[in-house]
Amino acid sequence: MIDSVRARLRTSLELVYREDRFVLVLSVFIGIFSGLAIVCFRTLMELFRLLFLGPAATPPAWRMIAMPAAAGLVIAFLAIRFFPAARGNGVNQTKGALYIFNGYIPMRTAVGKFLLSSMSIGAGFSLGPEDPSLQIGACLASFFGRWTRLSRDRMRLIAPAGAAAGLAAAFNAPISAVLFVIEEVIGRWTAGILGSVVLSAISSVVVVRWFLGSEPLFRIPVVAMQRPSELIAYIVLGLIGGLLSAGFTSALTALRPRMKALPQWSHYLQPCLAGLLVGAIGVFGAPQVMGAGYEAMDEAMHGHFTWQFVALLAVLKIVATALSFLSSTPGGMFAPALFIGAMLGTAVGGAAHALLPTLTWSPGTYALVGMGVLFAGFLRAPLTSVFMILEVSGNYAIILPVIVANTFSYLVARTLQPVALFDALTRQDGLELPSLEEERETSLLHVEDALQPAAPFLYDAALPVDEALRRMNAEQREAILVRTAPDGWACLRRAEVASSSPQRTLGSIAPAVPVPPLHPDQLLAWSLRPLDRWPVVPVVHRANPEKLEGVLTLRGVLDCYRNFEA
Repeated sequence: MIDSVRARLRTSLELVYREDRFVLVLSVFIGIFSGLAIVCFRTLMELFRLLFLGPAATPPAWRMIAMPAAAGLVIAFLAIRFFPAARGNGVNQTKGALYIFNGYIPMRTAVGKFLLSSMSIGAGFSLGPEDPSLQIGACLASFFGRWTRLSRDRMRLIAPAGAAAGLAAAFNAPISAVLFVIEEVIGRWTAGILGSVVLSAISSVVVVRWFLGSEPLFRIPVVAMQRPSELIAYIVLGLIGGLLSAGFTSALTALRPRMKALPQWSHYLQPCLAGLLVGAIGVFGAPQVMGAGYEAMDEAMHGHFTWQFVALLAVLKIVATALSFLSSTPGGMFAPALFIGAMLGTAVGGAAHALLPTLTWSPGTYALVGMGVLFAGFLRAPLTSVFMILEVSGNYAIILPVIVANTFSYLVARTLQPVALFDALTRQDGLELPSLEEERETSLLHVEDALQPAAPFLYDAALPVDEALRRMNAEQREAILVRTAPDGWACLRRAEVASSSPQRTLGSIAPAVPVPPLHPDQLLAWSLRPLDRWPVVPVVHRANPEKLEGVLTLRGVLDCYRNFEA
């Protein structure tokens, strides 16, 4: 019987290990096909831009007004009738596939996201291609996972690998993509998860660079921080960015349910009206806010705009993005956040230089730091925001202002708006996905929080069984702890003691299998497994295993959790 159980266990472990290796190979192919898909996506987006807005750098006024509105009508019809799952940003849908739908994302979603997002961004809606690219990669990964018949556990984690591939291809930045997926989609990582995510991201970037070149998104000028006193300006930038992020998030989460509650027929017109208004903003002096806005960000970095104008662009981009997003037009929020941050950073830097001419004025530095500020405060990805700026700029000289400004932005936004944008949107859609930010902020209980004094439970190994039994009955103790060695422990139940010969000692009837001790700093949840087997578990000092700090009992652990929740 035991041999058959061992054989089945060995076979199961071999299958799991074999599947782990297969998933790593599959991740490479997911990255390759995701990279090809994103190349096609960006190409189609550019074709739609030429179709709707024409080849001129500044489109004619009639095109900026009419074409986004016309595209909005087509997008609304296709999204409502054929591709309802393609609406939204894509991050929440990928998290839903991980936590709710066992990794399943229908291919129709990828087709709809591919077509409608490229059309909306190409027509000038103030949205970005990064979030749709993330979802397209996740859809392809889900397809390959179903096609190769992966187990349910592997299916749940293959979609995030595709998401990293899509995002890496869109950003041309594999490190940032890996960090964002782990930080905001998965929330945890193991060697297998990290391996598949990294392999897929790197594979997709190699494909994109093969077809589109290795040029980064922006032409980064010389950036640096000359004096420590400049940190004051970056702190101010972080504070303003945090306030702006919290206000923007609050506005979107408050207005979105009202827009969705409007009559069904109005949903066909909302993208049209949004396109009309965004086009009007472009006609009346700010065409830079249309589309993803990478060119305008590049110009701001090189100081082609005055600080007053970039401040106006930041405000108009917020308006254009809110119109585009609230109309349920497919597209992402990454590029708008980067645009607003770049303009905000340039404006704050320019204003600081105007007030204090002695400060070093580097538009590129302030623009890059501003990008990270909005990414940290608005999208709530503080780690990704730091590495994204370093990866995009390739210059570690600005790491200090980036960290300082991003930290202030994140803390201010977190304080003023406790619920992150993606979490609020998920709850509005009726889905209860785990908030990874809230999990990071949650206080965790440790073994030391449920620790009980050891003296009442500790009995001497030389104590005779009959005397130990009388003492246990008097104290109404169901289980005791016996030291069988300087650092060895045994747990005895009352029934075990009662069934033994009265003349024997507790040490002589101790089980051969010792009780594995715990340590005070371990998570309390880890104690549940040993407590399922032993009623009393010793807790010892890490540096001195012979020193007994206390004991754990199941009742004590449950009382600790009950008091913590209360």
